[in-house]
Order: sequence, then C-alpha cells, then structure tokens
Amino acid sequence: MDPLVVSLELDETHQRRFDAERAELFPRTAVGAHLTLFHAVPGERLDRVLADVAAEADRPSFDLRVAEVMALGRGAAYRLEADELVALHRRLQRAWSDDLTRQDSQGLRPHVTVQNKVSPEEARATVDRLRASFEPSTATAEALAVWRYVGGPWEPVQRFAFGA
Repeated sequence: MDPLVVSLELDETHQRRFDAERAELFPRTAVGAHLTLFHAVPGERLDRVLADVAAEADRPSFDLRVAEVMALGRGAAYRLEADELVALHRRLQRAWSDDLTRQDSQGLRPHVTVQNKVSPEEARATVDRLRASFEPSTATAEALAVWRYVGGPWEPVQRFAFGA
C-alpha cells in the first residue's frame, strides 16, 4: 500500500509565493511547495493517521516565522520556526513511533524547499540570490493534510483545517 505523507498548509499569501519560486527553480517536480511533517507513514495505518491528525487540527491556527534562506547542498529552502509545530510533530511521532522510518523518527527541521536536485554551484547561486532580497515574515499555519505518495505525485487523502 502506498505510504502516507503528512504536511502543514500555510496561508495563501505564503503558499503562492513558495509555489511560484518552486515552479521557477524546480520545475521538474510533481509536487508544489510544502512543509513535510512525515514523509512515509505506512499506508495501512490510514485510519489511525486520519484520527490522530484530526485531533491535532482541533486547535486554533498558529504563526510560523519564515526565518531564513537555507542552503540544502543541492537546493534551497526557507527555514520556518514555530514551537507549536515542533510540539505537534513530537506528539505525532510518539503516537506513531513503531511505524516511522528513520527519517521520520528524527527531529523536525521545518522548511519549505523551493529548489532541489541541482548542482551545488547552481544551488549556491540561488541561495545567494534569495538571501539578497530576503526579509523575515510571519506565515500562518492553516491546516494539516494527509496525502498518498504514488511514486512521485501525491494524491490528496484529507485536509484538516485548524479550528474547524
């Protein structure tokens, strides 16, 4: 069964900005800009994942600081900061600990990748360009989303708006 991806959705203004940069800088990708919380939760755990994510979304939305442009070695991303997000991620990690991959068992480093899979030189040039005009901002966490990873593209399963 295809694995599940869990992501955080941001306010429309930030999402549009990140999607536009990702479309320009990483046009070969099958997925728009996103903040991934979990990359590969076993698909057979769908009912539990949906219940746990719904419970976590039963709270008000919260702010995240778009803190800096990050170098990824072969890409570029924006680092985001929010204690609430880190705590939410830890709770889900504890709930799903027996089913998580090594990657998903690690601490969360919240970021939105806008470029990936390029040469280190191209990535450095992109990071320098993005940093030259970067100003920190405040994004709003709007929802949690569960997806199925189907070999590249993601298929939406369910979206859980905060405070709904």
